[in-house]
Amino acid sequence: MKRLRHFTGGRIIPPVSDERVVVVGDAHLGYAGSGDEEAFQEFLEAVPSLGTRLLVTGDLFDFWFEYRSVIPRRPFRTLARLAALKDRGVAIEVFGGNHDRWGGDFWEKDLGIPFHREGVDLALAGRKAWVHHGDGLVEQKLGGKIIHRVTRNPLTIMVFSLLHPTAGFWLADRLSGALSEGTKTGAVLDAAAEAQQRFARSVLAGRPELQLVLLAHTHRQRLVEMEPGRFYLNAGQWVRDRQYAIITPQEIRTLTWPAQP
Repeated sequence: MKRLRHFTGGRIIPPVSDERVVVVGDAHLGYAGSGDEEAFQEFLEAVPSLGTRLLVTGDLFDFWFEYRSVIPRRPFRTLARLAALKDRGVAIEVFGGNHDRWGGDFWEKDLGIPFHREGVDLALAGRKAWVHHGDGLVEQKLGGKIIHRVTRNPLTIMVFSLLHPTAGFWLADRLSGALSEGTKTGAVLDAAAEAQQRFARSVLAGRPELQLVLLAHTHRQRLVEMEPGRFYLNAGQWVRDRQYAIITPQEIRTLTWPAQP
């Protein structure tokens, strides 16, 4: 567990918020093993004891596509847990990743959960942050760059929406390997993580108002204080490693479930 506190002049900065933000990403439910999925349900049950807000930073599902009148069957248990969590008063926001960017108004209208397809500015426990899943920002190979352009293309999305859901999900299962980080070597993922850290540094350099850049996608947990009071965070991967993070006004922690602060 890595833990950084925010100091100025030897003093911990007084809280400007009582918010505690729980951050988790890259769960890849549907691809993840049954143990990881069961642990994720337990994690969601525990969120109210961990924090006041949940931020899912993308690739919650190994595939998600929202048809106008159909939602996928496979993620039902997780969607039900998220709805129950929202009803218990936990604020939730979800980001789309390269596997599950194609959300629509189901999240907002039916679950009351904001869904972000791209990066946005958020206030997290009093910290000004820029949050993005991370795909398409520092892709290491030409193939990855092409795939991420294609999956964002409105024409691709329109054509896929015309497929019957059974055919669409069959096709997604066949193509999942092209998007999967699980098929990449550790060296490739490490290189991507280093490139992403450099990218975060450049964002902080160009936007002095930010205190935090929060990314996912590389499946590598990172917490780096780029300069006093300004951080880069990747909460890591839930799939296999069950990693997550907690952001408070006083500190940022990276953890591995079932460890709790």
